[in-house]
Amino acid sequence: MSDAYGQLLDATIQHLEDLKSRGVRSVAVSPEVLRALAQPVTGRDARPARPPEVPTLKSDEPAARPYQKPRAATLLRSPLPPAGQASLLALPGETVPNQGPLLDPQAKAAAFAALRERALACVKCPHLASSRKNVVFGVGSIDAQLMFVGEAPGADEDEQAEPFVGKAGQLLTKIIQATGLQRADVYIGNILKCRPDTPGQSAGNRKPTAEEMATCIPYLHEQIDLIRPKVLVALGATAVEGLLGKTLGITKLRGTWKTYRGIPLMPTYHPAYLLRNQAMSEKRKVWEDMLAVMEKLGMSISEKQRNYFLKA
Repeated sequence: MSDAYGQLLDATIQHLEDLKSRGVRSVAVSPEVLRALAQPVTGRDARPARPPEVPTLKSDEPAARPYQKPRAATLLRSPLPPAGQASLLALPGETVPNQGPLLDPQAKAAAFAALRERALACVKCPHLASSRKNVVFGVGSIDAQLMFVGEAPGADEDEQAEPFVGKAGQLLTKIIQATGLQRADVYIGNILKCRPDTPGQSAGNRKPTAEEMATCIPYLHEQIDLIRPKVLVALGATAVEGLLGKTLGITKLRGTWKTYRGIPLMPTYHPAYLLRNQAMSEKRKVWEDMLAVMEKLGMSISEKQRNYFLKA
């Protein structure tokens, strides 16, 4: 079989394994699909004369939404599928938007600048707009292959208008550098672009509400669609909830590949958790997640890197 066809097959198998981990136990296949799959393959690059339709997935959960075939999605091994190649399946209930053709660098930079201006002027959440010092839009390369998503700015971020600049941010920078990348090589954003207000409190942070996250996340969607990273990393339980909805919790989800807007997503602990719990075993868990991310990106991994945070 051709390399492209093999890539699609590998990506589909991995995606179906992810669906299985989410509780989807059966795949309904139409007679037309069965007939197409039964056609003989005679040549090295032979394919069925008529590519089968994407099957409908059924969930055992009564309230599950019907499966929707995506209009466009991303193969796990490539930012965009080759022309004419079928798209990777989206998660049940997830509609992956048509991102359209890749923009040239100048048009992409202009679109990103326009998005930034809209976000900086946003007052959709009046209580947040009135209490913030700065909108924390995001930072990093708009051509990044790796994108980190946190929950919301804290006091330091609100002051400096940049995500992850406090102690947790300094630790995230060290984690990025341990992979062989620099902070400027990746993109870092948040579910929320304003610091959640804390009325009556002189210090401290609070978790964003579901309504606040739903209001703000379209900005993040536009960032993802413009950047088109190969891998997303969700930092902490709130970021995972903002992206995937209510889940089993970060302890059970971390280290397990998910898919978001057609892109492989790795949930892991927030750096702030490692500041509170500095056990070597917890640091190793986050590092194992990052090793999986490096492997997904095709990065070289040294023996020294593989052995970080292992007990002597």
